[in-house]
Amino acid sequence: MGGLMDLEGIRADFPILKRLVHGKPLIYLDNAATTQKPRSVIDALSRFYENHNANIHRGVHTLSDEATQLVEEARAKTAAFIGASKPQTIVFTRNATEAINLIAYAWGRKFLGPQDEVLLTEMEHHSNLVPWQMLSREKGVRLRFVPMTADGRLDVEAAGRIITPKTKLVAFTAASNVLGSLTPVEKITALARANGALSLVDASQWAPHRPMSVSAWNCDFLAFSSHKMLGPTGIGVLYGREELLDAMDPFMGGGDMISRVFLERFTPNVLPHKFEAGTPSIADAVSFGAALDYLTCVGLSRIAAHEESLTRRALELFKAEPGVQVYGPQDTSERGGVISFNIEGVHAHDVGTAFDLEGIAIRAGHHCCQPLMMRLKVPGTARASFYLYNTLEEVEALVAALRKTRDFFLRRAAPVG
Repeated sequence: MGGLMDLEGIRADFPILKRLVHGKPLIYLDNAATTQKPRSVIDALSRFYENHNANIHRGVHTLSDEATQLVEEARAKTAAFIGASKPQTIVFTRNATEAINLIAYAWGRKFLGPQDEVLLTEMEHHSNLVPWQMLSREKGVRLRFVPMTADGRLDVEAAGRIITPKTKLVAFTAASNVLGSLTPVEKITALARANGALSLVDASQWAPHRPMSVSAWNCDFLAFSSHKMLGPTGIGVLYGREELLDAMDPFMGGGDMISRVFLERFTPNVLPHKFEAGTPSIADAVSFGAALDYLTCVGLSRIAAHEESLTRRALELFKAEPGVQVYGPQDTSERGGVISFNIEGVHAHDVGTAFDLEGIAIRAGHHCCQPLMMRLKVPGTARASFYLYNTLEEVEALVAALRKTRDFFLRRAAPVG
């Protein structure tokens, strides 16, 4: 979709943006951690509990039928959103973390062994690192890592040198939650396929912000979370190629993931139910469908263009500030709306606290990327991250808070007398 967004109308859709923090209007710039929810998503959650609340897939009464239909409609919307041809290739999980763990457990433990390698990157979130470390410890799988360039982009040429015939999976983030770097996904999945390996894309920081298609990317697995894209917490998405999901064993045992059960054995259910044991997050799935409707209506291309304009302006302003280090690419065509930075002589947590006093919500710490922090040789960073409801005025306020914070700590550090 072309054209500009109705930013004023969009902001009116988010009730929380009307609140004050420390007596000042909330400026919410912690979107890489979680996003705020529009009224339509909040209403969808309430409407489900008020009108349709029942368990799914196993009842014959009206409410159960309605609840089942709403969940399966959300699954179909999810498939369409990511360009998957079949809804049964969409597995609902608690979050992207669980989706990646599911792959490591149900695929990795069945098909990988001591002679195999999993190729990761230096910029992975712990959720796409620790599950593979656990698998390596248990099965002897070797982990190898693609480095990043000096300006914080994935080194694609190095990936081509590191991948080997022993590589069985290339698991990587589509967009860094620290550096904002955008990965050339199709190049990496093509590299994996050319070497006989599968690919797993962590799209947690991509799916909320810009168009994507699993068919265009030609990836084998994909994971992302609802709460980072206007939806509720407690639900995530795993996409997998149908033949791969069919070949995998169930992740958990219990109700709904079975076809038949005997005292000594069971037969697993068909996809995707084989991987959805027990009562799922029914209301969250339904309201996630509402979030997808909202994003589709606004248009991901519009959202991406809006975020790029905010990021460009923020980088221009940050660059002019002395004593401020910004991490990641400077070219906005190579990064998303995530800016990690440090103020010389000021701990990132102090920066986050000072910004909060100005009503500005940012993130501070290692962002679940401790190895990347070691690579950057810092204990952590402050991080501002933009979304569709943020404004250029909020970018200006962010930099004003930066100046105020820097000047305050410089005065405190100055010798007396």
